[in-house]
Amino acid sequence: MDVRPPLFRKVMGHFVTGVTVVTALNGDTPQGITVNALSSVSLQPPLVMVALDRRRFITPTVRRAGRYAVNILAETQQALSDCFAGAPVTPGREAFCGAAWHAGATGLPLIDGAVATLECTVVETFSAGDHDLFVGQVDALANPERHPQPLLYYRRRYLRIEQAQSAPVEGKQDV
Repeated sequence: MDVRPPLFRKVMGHFVTGVTVVTALNGDTPQGITVNALSSVSLQPPLVMVALDRRRFITPTVRRAGRYAVNILAETQQALSDCFAGAPVTPGREAFCGAAWHAGATGLPLIDGAVATLECTVVETFSAGDHDLFVGQVDALANPERHPQPLLYYRRRYLRIEQAQSAPVEGKQDV
């Protein structure tokens, strides 16, 4: 069966994801790109994985620096998501989208107002299709007690939580 990229993208678009901006330093200059391919990998040690298209400008920076940060965006940060995804806006990605940021505990650029942040050191890199998978050990993280709802992505559109109802997870209990 021929699985063409547009159909694959459409089908995968039915999986709701959070929206992040992966950031790194190119010398002293912060860089960032919108990414929704993020996954936790391990609790002991704490590992996460981001998938970056090899053709994107930030991929060589992450490879060279061996470090990256993940900024989980708030629903109020849609404009940053668009800009870091390459939307033709001013200021643009080359000016870090005009985002307010600060250096995290490890010196990586963290976007102010993010729901949560993780600062990582690359421990393994895998080639997969047209992407590189960067597995990073989490060196520092932050998650303010009070924060807005996360920005979500579904079927190539942003999704906001208007009515949320939580239910306990059945099955394996937290240890």
